[in-house]
Amino acid sequence: MIYPSVQSAVVSALAAECIDNTSKQAWQKLIDLDTVRVGSGVSGSDRMQADCWVFARLHSQLIPRHWNALVAKFSTHKGRKVQAISALVPVVASPSKQLFKAKAVTVWAIPKLRGVEGKRSADIIVLPAEFYDMNTWDLDGRPESTRREWRRNIHKVLEEMVGEALKAAEQILLAEGVLHQQAA
Repeated sequence: MIYPSVQSAVVSALAAECIDNTSKQAWQKLIDLDTVRVGSGVSGSDRMQADCWVFARLHSQLIPRHWNALVAKFSTHKGRKVQAISALVPVVASPSKQLFKAKAVTVWAIPKLRGVEGKRSADIIVLPAEFYDMNTWDLDGRPESTRREWRRNIHKVLEEMVGEALKAAEQILLAEGVLHQQAA
């Protein structure tokens, strides 16, 4: 058993594809992945292989909306995150128009980060501050209470999707024997 929880398995597997094999800083070269042991006593290179295997297994076994919900919520891979967001927009039911729904899904998947603009890593997606302004999401000028209700309901549906996806992923990972089982 490699992972302590289903969420740690998902996050680790989704992060594995962003680890690169490019040249490293001098201090990074001092770390030999074959001798590093992660929390479960598995070597770093074995953990990387397990992460890649879990990524492939979940991608092939989860239904598309569950996979896309997990990728949109937890992935750090820019391209995959954007694809997942685009795939989620049409499956979320809402009385709002497409623009509103697309922006609500996007800000759920890419929440506003604190800090000064331009001071963050280039490896993460940072939306412009005005993207988070709900006044730009609805061009028909509906009341703010309506827009807040729409946004809350869209985010609720997305969180429910993530919950369902984590339950489905848990069943897959338990069957494969890579997840610690909780004592009842």
